[in-house]
Amino acid sequence: MIDNRLYFGDNLPVMQKYIADVSVDLIYLDPPFSSQRNYNVLFRETSGVESKSQVLAFKDTWTWDRLAQDTYDDLVVNAKNPKVSKVLESLYILLDAKPMMAYVVMMASRLIEMHRVLKPTGSLYLHCDVTASKYLGLLLDAVFGVENFRNEIVWKRTSAHSNAKRRMGVVDDRIFFYTKSDRYTFNTQYITYDEEYIRKQYRYYDDKGRRYRLSDLRNPSKLPNLTYDYKGYPPHKNGWAVSLEKMQQYDAEGRLHFPARSTGRIALKNYLDVMPGMKLATVWDDIGPIGAQAKERTGYPTQKPLALLERIIRVSSNAGDVVLDPFAGCGTAMVAAHKLDRRWIGIDITYLGINMLSYRLGDNFGLHSGKDYKVIGQPKSSEDARKMAQDPSNDGRYQFEFWALSLVAARTERGTEESYKKKADKGIDGFLSFVELEKSRRVTHQVLVQVKSGKVGSALLRELRGTVEREKAAIGVFITLDKPTKDMLEEAVKAGTYHSTTWNKSYPRLQILTIEQLLDGCLIDMPPQLPPYASTGRIQTDVPQQSPLM
Repeated sequence: MIDNRLYFGDNLPVMQKYIADVSVDLIYLDPPFSSQRNYNVLFRETSGVESKSQVLAFKDTWTWDRLAQDTYDDLVVNAKNPKVSKVLESLYILLDAKPMMAYVVMMASRLIEMHRVLKPTGSLYLHCDVTASKYLGLLLDAVFGVENFRNEIVWKRTSAHSNAKRRMGVVDDRIFFYTKSDRYTFNTQYITYDEEYIRKQYRYYDDKGRRYRLSDLRNPSKLPNLTYDYKGYPPHKNGWAVSLEKMQQYDAEGRLHFPARSTGRIALKNYLDVMPGMKLATVWDDIGPIGAQAKERTGYPTQKPLALLERIIRVSSNAGDVVLDPFAGCGTAMVAAHKLDRRWIGIDITYLGINMLSYRLGDNFGLHSGKDYKVIGQPKSSEDARKMAQDPSNDGRYQFEFWALSLVAARTERGTEESYKKKADKGIDGFLSFVELEKSRRVTHQVLVQVKSGKVGSALLRELRGTVEREKAAIGVFITLDKPTKDMLEEAVKAGTYHSTTWNKSYPRLQILTIEQLLDGCLIDMPPQLPPYASTGRIQTDVPQQSPLM
């Protein structure tokens, strides 16, 4: 049985349909922040160099439309959760039928589902910035109960904002920590002491050079059985903090400090090298943002550091537990969960996210879709693919294109939303790369890919051929939902072949592949291709668990 799952689609119906009641141990979500911006992925090439190639990752823009109104009416009128209804009614008075209210309604319906799927011992961490945090906090109080609020964590994600002119720079995100009940999993974590703390607190060294600090052995309340002299030293007024037997044990271990009798009492040596560190508190300033040259950087605009997700998962789950990220993005929560031997469920509404995450799982752990995890919601047939392309609710044509490119492991060539049409005019939807050895040099060549979900004809093949020649590409690939016409097949043959001197083999310069053929396992006929995304490196996992997903 395959435990781990990725879902392509809107997380609300996915949770309603596929995720059972009280089946999840930990939920981490990093939803859109209602920033009213579009976010692009800035890719790195396989060489690690940042590329100019960009693609729209997701839109963080909201409007009060019919769907928002209907969702609001359902939550308020039907009152499945009376407290949520009251909060929404109050916020509507404050925010009116505007974008922020549409965002709040979207989050309310999803948080109710997250509460349903969470186990009584489970926890939820909601990552947000100051844009909507005050409204999200009220929603969380209503859904989970004020009594189940645990912490508001401040993550210092950057050091300064020089563009803040008439207000203070915002350098932090907020992470709200709620639980389903008071029976939640919590594993205390420690962080290393900073140098200043060590310098001030651990001021002493023993004869072996071990650093330590002193703590008194005074009992806070008077207990007669702990009032005894030890080696001529009288007890504190309330007695010692430990029994005579424990005092003798500390003495045998060399952990007692004996001052001059005129200057003080016996103290306990606390050695730095055996201390676990400082208990984790609510200000996290020891995990920085992902730098421009960081190995783990994928280019996804809202990617969070792996260390941040590892910390959350260690605190609020155990090995074998189920972690859910309903806004998976590039999948850092899934990567952290797998590394730490948790089972995971990821949901994303864009196929770019699913594609990037699938590549990342393979790159980091050698995982393969269908064998090591399931991808649910992607087309299984030509008819499914046609439905995706025609779906107006989720930029269907755009998502179909990402999905079709993923079937040949190609990377998208689409840029920002504004340049979408310009790229389409060039006849390039995606590309693959391969390397030839030319005069003892490694030279990268490209395979250009065009994807069509509508009517096709030979004119499109001639256009692609012209694009291949103009861009000096090696091969052009035409992916189509419909079967190619006879004229199209003839046009492809006329384009001739590309000859690889490295592999001493010729490849058709123009190739036509239908969605049906790709689903049957057909591949592009080309030299061995380079990975579509830059590698973030292999990651060592904890010992795997065998417990099935319930």
